[in-house]
Amino acid sequence: MSGRLVLLSTSPRVAPGLLSGQAWSELRAAGSVRAAAGHALLPYLGAEDVGVRVEDPGDAASLASRLTALAAEHGTVVWLVGPDGDPALGLALGQLAASGTLGGVELEMVPGSYDLPGARLLDLVATMDRLRSPGGCPWDAQQTHTSLATYLLEESYETLEAIETADRDHLREELGDLLLQIAFHARIAAEDADDPWSVDDVAGDIVDKLVRRHPHVFGPDAGDTTAERVESTWHAQKVAEKGRESAVDGVPVALPALALAGKLMHRAFAHGVQVDPADDNGIGSQLMLLVAQAQSDGLDAEAELRGAARRYAERVRAAERQ
Repeated sequence: MSGRLVLLSTSPRVAPGLLSGQAWSELRAAGSVRAAAGHALLPYLGAEDVGVRVEDPGDAASLASRLTALAAEHGTVVWLVGPDGDPALGLALGQLAASGTLGGVELEMVPGSYDLPGARLLDLVATMDRLRSPGGCPWDAQQTHTSLATYLLEESYETLEAIETADRDHLREELGDLLLQIAFHARIAAEDADDPWSVDDVAGDIVDKLVRRHPHVFGPDAGDTTAERVESTWHAQKVAEKGRESAVDGVPVALPALALAGKLMHRAFAHGVQVDPADDNGIGSQLMLLVAQAQSDGLDAEAELRGAARRYAERVRAAERQ
């Protein structure tokens, strides 16, 4: 008698028991359902009167032979794949198929649940929780918002460098390092005794802000618009939300000087405030004029100077090699 061996996989990032319709159909129609002891689905299947027999998965070759023999006997056997994907069992079943000893049993993979986009962010949160919890990393456990500030700044600049050098692999790595800083700060904040908040609060706040500041996308009057109109609306909403009295309120003065000058000019221009960037003939005013010229040409003065500085460093190295 031929049969089917269904390997039912589930995502460890999806709550156990949240299975697809196809998965529930396979489970209820199966002649036998088997799993390793402690599988996360066991209590949920028991609550739905789906009987599961526990198998020892230690010897993958032996387990593969037992499951295929059961499938030949019962018609359809469902194996609940473990959180690691049971690679050893997959290899053993592949070897049986290659040797022609499956006995007419068909192998089928059925995903019971899927990772949604962003699912690996849950792994980051779980990893950060492990590092900060008792028995985790002593160094991570000692960090505070203040002690991490320098790393946040360094990772931001390294990310900027990856963008400016168009190194996509480097950018991917640095975005990960930057994302770690966000998860780290959020995990520290969650431990605050008086006013705890978590990474979910951080994500929720920015989602709410994005929806609120994109009425042309999420609002009742969503429709065509222009990038210029979007930016103007964004600034107007920002001023109203934060109760700012000036176009330049909220610009962090700790920005590098050229970036600060560019940000101030951009804010003033966006709010329709016309002010001469130079107020004397000093070097500072001359630099302000250069920043204004860069903005007029659609350039970022800070990025332009950083690029020129990198080229200068290369010329220095070339001269030293000679």
